[in-house]
Amino acid sequence: MHEVMVAQNILTAILEETAKRTIRPVAAKISCGSLYAINDESLCFAFEAIAKGTPCEGVRLQIEHKPIRGRCNSCNQDFAVEMSSPRCPKCGGEDFQLLPDAPLILEEIEFQPE
Repeated sequence: MHEVMVAQNILTAILEETAKRTIRPVAAKISCGSLYAINDESLCFAFEAIAKGTPCEGVRLQIEHKPIRGRCNSCNQDFAVEMSSPRCPKCGGEDFQLLPDAPLILEEIEFQPE
């Protein structure tokens, strides 16, 4: 279960930012590509477990999955690949390459209002 390792990395990053402030974090937003093998429930459970007893205890995670992106080989258009109909929205072509999946990123940390 790599969600525990991901949760540990997120916790470390939030704690580093928290150390620079005198207020505690209350929420964090992360994003990752749709092909990134993250189970939202497992990640939230792992984060909650390892955050106990730290300034991050009780922090809510919001996870956004970015769509799979492709580039049309006919017209060079970048687009979100619709899995039910994988075609270029510009030219209708079916000849495209998948672009690298979006990485896992800690997008935002929300801190308690002062």
